Amino acid sequence: MSERNRADEPLDQLLAQVRACCHCASQLPHVPRPIVQAGAGSRLLIIGQAPGARVHASGIPWDDASGNRLRDWLQLDRETFYDPQRVAIIPMGYCYPGKGASGDLPPRRECAELWLDRLLANLPAIELTLLIGQYAQRHILGPRAAGGVGATVADYARFAPRYLPLPHPSPRNVAWFKRNPWFEAALLPALRSHIGSLFGKHAGMRR
Repeated sequence: MSERNRADEPLDQLLAQVRACCHCASQLPHVPRPIVQAGAGSRLLIIGQAPGARVHASGIPWDDASGNRLRDWLQLDRETFYDPQRVAIIPMGYCYPGKGASGDLPPRRECAELWLDRLLANLPAIELTLLIGQYAQRHILGPRAAGGVGATVADYARFAPRYLPLPHPSPRNVAWFKRNPWFEAALLPALRSHIGSLFGKHAGMRR
């Protein structure tokens, strides 16, 4: 393992470095505010895109309408979802990248290049990784995600039990959910079964 990817550095010190990162300050629309959540005991890892404006303001990952839908998909209450010893949340970009012509800009590549491998090397208990959206899927799955998000998500069983690709839970994707009823009928039950096996049938699960 390279020096940059070593697993012997204390996770709390590594997280402090990540949260203090200002590498892209000159390219960001606001003062950098890297947002990550992780603990050495985390069993579920969520890799998404990048914080939106609301999450940048609150400093809480998935603290928006997309997060509400994601927690509903997982059937996890907020207490469990925000427990870093259960759930690690590491997006592809840690700071809000700003607005583009049609939604937020893509996550900046520097975050993954600088920090992702080091963070993953210090999360030994991860059993399931959710890959939310094209950037996470392309980075982690490589050529296996070449068909795009729809095809990758439809082929979710191929990546189990280590990974589970998901579409982004943004309200912008409601039309996609309606066009693909199999997502709710087949994938969500499989997802919830995985989550139940990680945290117990009722531990942290919504009723």
